[in-house]
Amino acid sequence: MEKRRSYLRKPDWLKIRINTNQDYRGIKHLMREESLHTVCEEAKCPNIHECWATRRTATFMILGDVCTRGCRFCAVKTGRPTELDLREPERVADSVCRMRLRHVVVTAVARDDLKDGGAFVFAETIRAIRRKAPYCTIEVLPSDMKGDDESILTLMDAKPDIFDHNIETVRRLTKRVRAIATYDRSLAVLKRVKELSPNTPVKSSIMVGLGETKEEILEAMDDLLANHVDIMVIGQYLQPTRKHLDVIRYYTPEEFDELKHIALAKGFKHCEAGPLARSSYHADEQVGEDSRRRHDELIRQTEKETGAES
Repeated sequence: MEKRRSYLRKPDWLKIRINTNQDYRGIKHLMREESLHTVCEEAKCPNIHECWATRRTATFMILGDVCTRGCRFCAVKTGRPTELDLREPERVADSVCRMRLRHVVVTAVARDDLKDGGAFVFAETIRAIRRKAPYCTIEVLPSDMKGDDESILTLMDAKPDIFDHNIETVRRLTKRVRAIATYDRSLAVLKRVKELSPNTPVKSSIMVGLGETKEEILEAMDDLLANHVDIMVIGQYLQPTRKHLDVIRYYTPEEFDELKHIALAKGFKHCEAGPLARSSYHADEQVGEDSRRRHDELIRQTEKETGAES
């Protein structure tokens, strides 16, 4: 008989206060109405109520809801993807307008069946949002697109406000935690994006609680900084189902505070670290100066036009 696995109970600091107010319910209804997917729901994000109900941010998951990879930490479905929906970028942009979002994160399932890894659809989604919701800042969170330079160029040509790609874990655990993706290829993608767009904030995240050591976390910080990453997010791994990797241990809020202090001391421009921190958590606070100036100029222009009309 298979040996029964013992599971760690969640500590008190991981209890979540649910806030299903009218804003949250309205966004959820709109997602269903437009047949859109969000990683907030698909990946069982613990921050969905705060982001949707309070911060007016959301993370759209484009290119379908079936991933070609089977990472052992992720709750998104794995299998053979459906056909591309080329109308999806316009639907996402329309929804951003109707939801009055201040910041949007666009992520996707991995699409290794596509030559460009979905880069073209990412770019078209950015452009559609810019046309219809120019005040909204845009962050992208793609797969590594197998490190293909042409795909990276296609995506970055659309000029997202933040580029985010996660290394997910420390070097030693990568093969056990991720599928197909490699630690060094992810670092190379992050470095290439910064070369192409020096003023665009580049971000990456890791989960802790999978068996890594503190020294390995610090090594990951150094690796990210060496590849010109500006923003780091450190969050607690939470097992989505009992078929996924076990939680080896839960880090305390004090330990996350220490890791954040170390990351900032090492040179990151921003670090979000906490039990519930995820790659898109408080992402609206992380846009760069170029994006803020563009946003402020649009507001001034609109106020000027409104004043002239009156």
